[in-house]
Order: sequence, then C-alpha cells, then structure tokens
Amino acid sequence: MPIEEEALFSAVDALLEQVAQDDLPPPAERKRLREAAGLSQAQIATALGARREAVGNWEAGRTEPRPPKRAAYARLLEGLASRFPSTAPAEPAAFSGTPTEPPPAPAAAPEEPAVKKTVSTSRRPAARKAAPKKPVVSPATAAGTDDRFANGPLGVLDGDGSLCCVGGLVLDCPAKTVPALVEWTLAEARLGSPRLHRHGKDGDPLIVLTDAAAERLGLPAILEDRRGLRLPDDHKVIKQLTKAEWQLSGRGFSPWTRIFRPMQQGKRRCVQLAVLPWDALDVRSWGDTGQLPAPDVAAVLGTYATRVLTPRGTTAVCGLELMTALRPPTRAVKDEATGAFVPGPVPGSLSRPIAPAWPEAPDEHPVLAGRFPAHHVRTPAEMLNEESWTWFRQLTDQEVAEGYTHAVGIDVNMAFAAAANRLNVGLGPAREVTAPEFDPKLPGSWLVDLSGIETDPRLPSPFTPDGERPDGPAWYSTTTVTYATELGAHVKPIQAFVRDESGYYLDPWYQRLRDAYVATMADLGVTTGMSENEFLAAMADYKSVDPQAAAVLSAIKATAKGGIGKLQERPRSIRHKRGEPWPALKREAWSPHVRAEVIAKTRTNTHRKMTRLAAVGLYPVAVNHDCVVYLSHGPSPLDFLPHTDDGKPLPGGFRLGVSPGMVKHEGTQNFLWLADMIENQHANPAREIKGPGILNEGE
Repeated sequence: MPIEEEALFSAVDALLEQVAQDDLPPPAERKRLREAAGLSQAQIATALGARREAVGNWEAGRTEPRPPKRAAYARLLEGLASRFPSTAPAEPAAFSGTPTEPPPAPAAAPEEPAVKKTVSTSRRPAARKAAPKKPVVSPATAAGTDDRFANGPLGVLDGDGSLCCVGGLVLDCPAKTVPALVEWTLAEARLGSPRLHRHGKDGDPLIVLTDAAAERLGLPAILEDRRGLRLPDDHKVIKQLTKAEWQLSGRGFSPWTRIFRPMQQGKRRCVQLAVLPWDALDVRSWGDTGQLPAPDVAAVLGTYATRVLTPRGTTAVCGLELMTALRPPTRAVKDEATGAFVPGPVPGSLSRPIAPAWPEAPDEHPVLAGRFPAHHVRTPAEMLNEESWTWFRQLTDQEVAEGYTHAVGIDVNMAFAAAANRLNVGLGPAREVTAPEFDPKLPGSWLVDLSGIETDPRLPSPFTPDGERPDGPAWYSTTTVTYATELGAHVKPIQAFVRDESGYYLDPWYQRLRDAYVATMADLGVTTGMSENEFLAAMADYKSVDPQAAAVLSAIKATAKGGIGKLQERPRSIRHKRGEPWPALKREAWSPHVRAEVIAKTRTNTHRKMTRLAAVGLYPVAVNHDCVVYLSHGPSPLDFLPHTDDGKPLPGGFRLGVSPGMVKHEGTQNFLWLADMIENQHANPAREIKGPGILNEGE
C-alpha cells in the first residue's frame, strides 16, 4: 500500500474512532448483550486489554471506556447487537395535535453545570458537537436534599481530571494547581453535606487526591518530613496558596489538609483535601481502600460520609468531630443589652474547654504542675485510672480435669459505643467535696476504698484495669462506684470532684454509629433478627461478601474506638514540656472524665454479664479489652453459652447477635494451646485467640 494511501486510511480510522465516542448503547444494554452471547466480563477485559473491574464499571454506568478501547468496545457491542437484537418493543412516538403537526418542543431541563457529565473525561475537538445526552440526576438531587450539595459530599480526583463522586457521577475538573482546585470546588463542584444539627455547620467539600492527581497538582509522591507529616513552608504549592490568599490550618499541608479563607458575612469558604499517596487512609482503619481505583474509593468514602460524616482526618478525628457535629458547643443568642447576636451554649453540649479535676488529668497537664515531685509515679490514690481490662488467670485443678477441648473467645460488638448509650456525663466544671455522701446521679471522680469488697478470684476485679483486687483507697468514676453499690458494698468516699451540670451528651453519637454499623453489617449479609446459628454462619466469611462494605465497617468501628480515645488526647509534639498546655486542651470535647465514664461502663457491663454466667458455673480464663475467653467442650460459642429450657439465651448474660453490646465469635484455639499460653508463656490468651500474631480488634 502506498505511503500516501496508508496515511489516508489512518486518518479515516481516527475519524471512525472519534465517531465511536457517542455510539455506545446504554449500560444496561451492554450487560444484556454480553450475557446474551454467554461471555464473561473477564473475557471481554482480556480481549480489550482492560481490567475486569473496568468492564463492570462500564456496564454499571459508573465510568466509560476511553480511546482506543472505546472504539473496540463499540465494535464488539455492535457485532453482538446484530446477532442478539433486543426483543423489547419500540417505544411509540408521542402524539400531539394533528398527524401532520410536529410535536411540541420539550420543556427546557434545568441547566446543569458545565463540568457535569456521565462519560469519560476525554476531551473532544471544540468544533465537534456532542450528541444530546440525558442529564445526570445526582444522588443528592434524587433524594430531594440540599441542592447546594447536589453532587454529594466528596469527590476522588484522578490524574486525568476526572472527579469521581458518590453514585457513579463523574465531573470534569480542569484545575491543574491546588489553588485552582480549591476555587473550582467552591464555585462549581456543588460538593458538601448538610449540617447534622440545626446549630451546627455544613460539612465542607472533601477532595481526595490519587497518586496521579497529586503528581498533576505538583505534590511529591512521598512526604519527606515523616515526623511532622507536612510539606515544608517553602514548597511551591504552599507559595501558590499564599499568593492566592488561601490559608492552612495549624497542621499545615498534610495528608489531611484544610484550606480556607476567613468567613465573610457568615459564609464558610473551606475545602478539605486527603492525599492518598501520603497514607491519608490508614490501612488499620480503611484496609486497602487507598489502593482502589478512584470510583471505588469514592464509593467507600461516600458510604461512610452518608452514614457517619464526611471524613476530616483519621477515624479517631472523625469520631470526635461527629460528637461536636451532633452536639455543637455554641449557638447564636441575642444579647439583650446590645441587641447583637453572640455565641451561647447549646443545652446538653460540652460548650467550652474545661480543666479537669487534678486526679483526672494526665501527667503532662498544667493542673498537676508543682503538685508532685519530678519523675513521681502517681498511685491509684493520686490518679483516676479507668482503663480497659487486660487479665488472665491460672487454670484450676477442676478445670484441667474437666476434659475441656477448646478455648473460645467472644467479643463485644462496638463495646465503647454501646457503653456510651444513656450514659450520664458531666458537662460543666468539677466541684470538690470532702467526705461526701455518694450520689450515683452526680458524674465525677470519687476517692474511695473498695478493697474490702469480696469478689470471686475466678473473675477479674471490676475495679482495676489488671483485674487484681485493689489494695487501698483509689479514685474511681461514678459508674464504677455505682457498680460497687450494686454488688452490695456500702461505700464511704473520702473526697470527690463532682459535676452538677450533666446530661446524655453521647446519645446521638451512639445512635448514629449504631445505625451505621447495623446498616453496613446488613450490606455484608448479617442482619438483626437472625437466629444464633444463622448469625454464626453469616459471620464466618462476612468480610468476603463485599470488600468495600467491609472497609466501611472497619472504619466505623475505628471511629467509635478512636473517638473515645480522643477525649483524652495527650501531647504529640516531642518539644512539649511537662506542665505546659497543648493544642487539644482548647477543644470543648477534651474531657478525660467522659472517657473514664465510658470505659468504666464498658468494663462493668462486661463484669455484670460474666457474673451472670458464673452463677451457672461458667468462669472466664482471660479478658483483653472487650474479648472474653471461656473453656468449652466444642469450638463454637454455642458449645458453652448457657440457655434457658426453652432454648433462649440466659437472661443477663452474653447474647450472640449483630447489635452493639451483643457478642460475636472472636476465635477458637485448642485447650493445650491455652494451657501453654498461661503456664509456659505467661501471656494473655485473649490477645491471640484469633491465631498467633493476630491481635484482638478491641472494638
């Protein structure tokens, strides 16, 4: 073939490929044609040199193929359509007026942003007019929610400018610098989320940057500052933001970055960025979400944002942010003297930063400055030490002779969140009282001697983190002292710090996390109302049902656990000096007292259930946080958990089920393994009941 003719044919082929951009059938028809031909997604992916997941996304309408694969895909579908024509009847034309009269023009649809589209982000020549397409109805618009956030709470930006949003929507982002990205997001993207409380704030839009997007915007692939985890101030991206008069929060340009300008006329101008190559999504909380394709990352984060809140940092940060989103500290109130609106407390909220009572404060806190000598180790009589259990005991001769074959671990679902439900906590400053009468309605800390309370040595003491019996006066939360009175003790506090202002601050936080957890478990095939056998069967491989839902579930659990931990965040800077304040102390929700009450309730709730099982002769051999290990004659929890004569779980004991506060099967090992762990390794079996080297999740 002459060179000139070959060039002409190449040009024609290029035109045909360009025309193929608009001749793909609808996503549902693509799937129908493939199934009619008996082909798998993997076969088509192999033929086109694509991933199987990509073919699935094309058939679901989440993404569109791009050249040169698009033309080949169109040719395949055209061939299949000729062999397997649709049997659906043609849709009759609408009749209006006389037969010779043309139909009236349709009403104009609401104008969509120029950036919105449903196909790939490949640019077409400016002179080419694209065929008309059906406008995309975003998830937010379809649900009838705030049109300001019509495109959802977040988007995942890829290297070609595609912004993948919730529901499979793809926007075309033209920005090639970080300042331009921020401007475009606020002006055109229509991302964000409505407030969770009427006195709260709307959620800022979140843009997640893939590796390719970070490179496109001029960000390094790896943060060299591994300690500070932030870009140096002289980096070109920081200079670009400064020149454009954008500001960064105190943590700088980090894996989770907040870029903003001061509020004007009450309007926030803020965008959050999450940089995936900088490990913004911790694998301990999110699994391999950060390695997924952009549409899948958007699906995982979008589900989390819908059920919990738009991510704003680590899951621990999200847990704390959720508290203040549901219980805002302040609201606008009118000053009667001046007529101006000023911040006022929201009833039921932690409305201002409050210093803890000195026994509740961690060692670094300013309230302890000068109280103890340097390097002094505080005793239980000098500090409140409400922590989770780590306890195990020696086996009794009777247990060894009983012929047990297995050790079975059960784990409390969302233990911290469940303990937060209907928990009365202090909302104001502590009041010191000497020789008080104990009042269970007053949250606070009490110096009291509980060493005289007799407890069964086959059970951990409910009063200490190590499960050993206390040996003298110590500081306890109201929850722990209340449980001591429930056990029949007559307590005589020596001293107390109590809070007259109190409420159920964590209730909405618990309820939202509970609903998110139960809904996500349902996505994985585990639902409420299952029988115990059905529940155990569903839990056997639930994480493999939907890996994306499993990632959301992991993040929800980490949010509950991390949020409680953030209530007593300690100094993180290596330059911090003992006795100096640190940034976390400025938060309204920094409250070691609230954390202590939650952990105490988690521990006493578990002890109450263990005591109920002990009444029928069942005693734990180890506890690690919320995992309890029992001896058993079989590998299943049903082999040892007691039931009534009619087959129902023993009232007041552990119950298998999906709801927070119920338990699931944590792991099983043989009896010899357990004996070796205790007798020879002197290690807590509950830590490794899942298997060697696999630690208990500690939900």
